[in-house]
Amino acid sequence: MKKIFISSDHAGYKLKELIKSHLLKKKLSFKDMGPYSDDRVDYPDYAHKLAKRVKISKNNVGILVCGSGMGMNIAANKHKNIRAAQCFNLKSTKLSRLHNDANIITLGSRLLSTKIALICVTAFLDTEFEGGRHSKRIKKI
Repeated sequence: MKKIFISSDHAGYKLKELIKSHLLKKKLSFKDMGPYSDDRVDYPDYAHKLAKRVKISKNNVGILVCGSGMGMNIAANKHKNIRAAQCFNLKSTKLSRLHNDANIITLGSRLLSTKIALICVTAFLDTEFEGGRHSKRIKKI
């Protein structure tokens, strides 16, 4: 069973809260890694905190939200065995899981509608890695 971790910065806080409601409606459990308000924070602090938890187990996945999705993505990908993917739509999300075995999705609250963000989160959690020819490529990372 997957363990889901979620975090944001101040710009992504409202979308993070909507994603949490979405996960609850789907009866999925998760751990909110903060922040717990929309007070200004530094996104790398939360990306690092979440990435450290995700890399503990292959069953762990993460959801990171900031204004653009880029800052969280860059910070999370500094960690060994983390494959964070910034996703924009259903196709980019599915491919990030199918081909890249992404274990963290990053979303930009200023770039995506809530509807698209929730579609991406659902696809990220529901799509499994294809393995096969993609496995050797992942090992090269």
